[in-house]
Amino acid sequence: MLGPSPDTRHPFNGEPHTVFLKNIITHPMIEVGDYTYFNDPEFAAEFEKRNVLYHYESGTGRLVIGRYCALATGTTFQMNGGNHPMDGFSTYPFSIFGNGWEEGFDPATFAQANRGDTIVGNDVWFGRDCHIMPGVTIGDGAIIGAKAVVAKDVPPYAIVVGNPGRIVRRRFDEATIAELLDIAWWNWPADKVKRNLDAIRGNKIELLREAI
Repeated sequence: MLGPSPDTRHPFNGEPHTVFLKNIITHPMIEVGDYTYFNDPEFAAEFEKRNVLYHYESGTGRLVIGRYCALATGTTFQMNGGNHPMDGFSTYPFSIFGNGWEEGFDPATFAQANRGDTIVGNDVWFGRDCHIMPGVTIGDGAIIGAKAVVAKDVPPYAIVVGNPGRIVRRRFDEATIAELLDIAWWNWPADKVKRNLDAIRGNKIELLREAI
C-alpha cells in the first residue's frame, strides 16, 4: 500500500473529523494540494464557509495551500474582502449599506487595501486557532504555533508564535534548509514517498540526499 488515496474525502477510516481539503473545495479562488488535511471535530467539511473569511468571488485574492500541510481546528485565513479603506478619516464601510450611503463612493478604494494572494507552501503545520492575514506567503516546512496571528511573510522552515506572529527560530541551519528546498520531497510520486518515509520522518539529510 502507498498510503491513503489523495482523493479520499475522510482519510481516517471515514471519520468526519478530518478531511483531505482538496476534495471539499468548491471556491474557484482556493487551491489545495494532495494530502493536505484539516481537522475539526464538528465542522471539518465546512472549511470554506467557516475558516476562509471574507472571500468573495472577485477582488479578494486567491488562497493557495500546498501539499502535505496539516491544519488544526480553528485555523482561519482572512482574505482581502475584509479590508476597509483607510485613506479617509473614517474606516466605516458606509457604502455597503446603501440607502443613499453609496452615493459618491468610488469602489476602487477597496482595491487599494488589497494585499494580494495568500500562499502557503508544502509541509506546513498550523497549530490550533491560528489566524493568517491576507496577502501572506508562508514558506515550505514552516510551523505556525497555536493562536498565532500571522501578518507578515514567513520564510521556509521558520517557527512562528504569538500575536503579532514572530519568528522564534528556524528549524534547521541555512545549508540544510536550502538542500531540503532543492530536494522538495513533497513533489515525489506516492511510491517514492512510501519507500523513503524513514528519511522524510528522520533528521539525517544524507538519507534524503541518497533517495534523489
